[in-house]
Amino acid sequence: MSDTLPIIGQTLGPADEAQQPERRPGPSADDLLAGLNEPQRAAVVHEGTPLLVVAGAGSGKTRVLTRRIAWIVSQRKAHPGSILAITFTNKAAAEMKERVEALVGPRARLMWVSTFHSACVRILRKEIDKLGFKSSFTIYDAADSKRLMGMIVKDLDLDPRRYQPGAILHWVSTHKNELRGPEEVAADSHNKFEEAYAAAYTRYQQRLREANALDFDDLLMATVDLFATYPEVRETYRRRFRHVLVDEYQDTNHAQYALIHELCADSLEDPIASVEPLDEPVERVPPAELMVVGDADQSIYAFRGANIRNILDFEQDFPNATSILLEQNYRSTQTILNAANAVIGHNRGRTPKNLWSDAGMGAKIVGYVGDDERDEARFVSGEIDALTDAGSRPGDVAVFYRTNAQSRVFEEVFIRLGMPYRVVGGVRFYERREVRDALAYLRMLVNADDEVSLRRIVNTPKRGIGDRALECVTSYARRERITLWEGLRRADQAPGLVSRSLVAIQGFVALVEELQSMVDAGERADVILESVLARSGYLDELEASDDPQDGTRLENLAELVAVAREFSDDPVAGPSADPADVDAGTVSPGLADFLERVALVADTDQIPDAPHDDDGGMVTLMTLHTAKGLEFPTVFLTGLEDGVFPHSRSLDDGGELEEERRLAYVGLTRAQERLYVSRALVRSAWGAPAHNPASRFLGELPDALVDWRRTEADQVHWQRPDLSRTTGLGSPTVAGRRNFSAAAARADAAAKSKPARAVPSLSPGDRVQHDTFGLGTVVAVNGVAEKAVASIDFGSDGVKRLLLRYAPVEKL
Repeated sequence: MSDTLPIIGQTLGPADEAQQPERRPGPSADDLLAGLNEPQRAAVVHEGTPLLVVAGAGSGKTRVLTRRIAWIVSQRKAHPGSILAITFTNKAAAEMKERVEALVGPRARLMWVSTFHSACVRILRKEIDKLGFKSSFTIYDAADSKRLMGMIVKDLDLDPRRYQPGAILHWVSTHKNELRGPEEVAADSHNKFEEAYAAAYTRYQQRLREANALDFDDLLMATVDLFATYPEVRETYRRRFRHVLVDEYQDTNHAQYALIHELCADSLEDPIASVEPLDEPVERVPPAELMVVGDADQSIYAFRGANIRNILDFEQDFPNATSILLEQNYRSTQTILNAANAVIGHNRGRTPKNLWSDAGMGAKIVGYVGDDERDEARFVSGEIDALTDAGSRPGDVAVFYRTNAQSRVFEEVFIRLGMPYRVVGGVRFYERREVRDALAYLRMLVNADDEVSLRRIVNTPKRGIGDRALECVTSYARRERITLWEGLRRADQAPGLVSRSLVAIQGFVALVEELQSMVDAGERADVILESVLARSGYLDELEASDDPQDGTRLENLAELVAVAREFSDDPVAGPSADPADVDAGTVSPGLADFLERVALVADTDQIPDAPHDDDGGMVTLMTLHTAKGLEFPTVFLTGLEDGVFPHSRSLDDGGELEEERRLAYVGLTRAQERLYVSRALVRSAWGAPAHNPASRFLGELPDALVDWRRTEADQVHWQRPDLSRTTGLGSPTVAGRRNFSAAAARADAAAKSKPARAVPSLSPGDRVQHDTFGLGTVVAVNGVAEKAVASIDFGSDGVKRLLLRYAPVEKL
């Protein structure tokens, strides 16, 4: 742990104070409470007992959270490093930290403000060696996990049509969210199907461990396991974090609940599997002061494992808890709030609350029933066009739908009208093939044991290492019980490998080892990325292609380099670095930090705060689940038909139907000024027309609040706009594209790379000393000056190819 971390009873001395960020006079109590209503003030100043803040939509919960943190630091004199604040997106965490820093100054950087996953990463980087992993573990995202599970299905000789990797991973994720390991799951299997799934789970965890990797669910599960197995570690963090704040508590799953319980519960009984008692029990630190903020009416992520009972049962879990209800809404008109209150009121077992606003009633909700989905889309586009003619910006408008497939018809109509739009939640940037290829290279450079990444890039671009050659090396590596990477390095010993393949493998190994020397030397992430793209031949292959899509791929890679450059220029290191270390200048952003930040990006983090163009932005198309946490002046809530929204699978399940109603409540309360609701009489489903009745949620809206422009009974069709008419908005353009090429990447990397070391003059037979590998003998030298590469035999560590401008080598 950093020596700047506070513990109970510790007083910071002069030396410690010297390492702290510069202090400035904090805000006064009156400043922090200014502009807050009475329940908000009560939440800010509350002390002692656990606190549940039931925050209705738009009720200013972020303001309450930030003011409370500032109050704890400035008025209660708590050390910022004793504060752990958990949010559900990196974007929300960054916004919260920025707001608190604006109130209390740079000392706010010592707080931990992050997502559950980011907080767990930081803990595991320091402590995971106790669980048998190296601190340099790789974080596998969904695609990496699916690729690995595909290999396991093949290894277990399972029928991939019956045992689909995605389905197995969903099953595994469900068990991990419940903190059930492979042994427990295997023991509870009741048929051959479950036994096969359990076997895949067991092998999956084994392969992750062999690769020194964790998937997203492991980040939580491993941290809870760490705290349960090593109470002294848990108590260290209980001692550190004296104030714990959790946002969006209604969206927590069991693993997240258990983690908070480990840090904050007073009872010695933990909601996790018991472990063997210790010979010497560890004295338990008193619980931290806990505040959770949430709204059961906005719990919409059950399909991700979220458990609404966590917030509903908070006062049972913490019998001495205090509850505060925030009902005043600062976002929407009263008409919109009355509609939302009416709909959500049909759910049972909820905490009663009634959102209200002093913004006035505002405009009525506009309703429309289209002949089909295309008619509905034309109505939406026509209304947006009219709004923009009246002075609204396209960027102020959002169109919500229940499933991603519903975006297609809106996109087609918007394109014909020349209306600028963006789809949030489709094929996202970090899921594009070329971006994933580039990141796989970087992951493998940081963690050579990462077999999933290595297999993805070993023949990408094609370099003559086919499936048969890789199988020869894989068989050899398994027989020798070494990693695939070590097998490639010793490929000359693999039986059955033809000379042509051996030469290709040796070329690949040489490339990787040269790039690894850049990582070892602490080179900038963007410089390493550009070197990878240029020297691997990846950019050359795209440049040589006549396929227009390959031109787009070049632009995507240019954007990835820009992301890496922005990260490298940022003085604050990645999420695993301790802010105290950053402030002290002991940590600088490295490639591992960059990969961590990329791995932890969430869907809504990719939504820009404001458009960067000058034409008023773009209409946003998104699913209702993606819309959570956002707000727009104008919202179109579309597809309101039973079987579409609510979804067909929920119609016969009371619990799922209530979650669909909560989703409707979320959609309604995103609107600030204008709200539209619409449906279609006929909608294409799997290529055939489907006649769906009106959504029951429409029937739950008070009649007096809705102005129906067209109903099912109307015989006169709405006048469609002339599609040939110019909207005046113009077609969306792609800004900021650069002429990205292999030559440009090489030049850019050379310009931004770290100053070169003095390159030693070496010859075969020379003895050298390396900072990491120790004594070695030069076997061969290729190239000259800054391009000089030496092959050096380090005995037990084998022969390494080192780029001498980066390698910490001294000639003896």
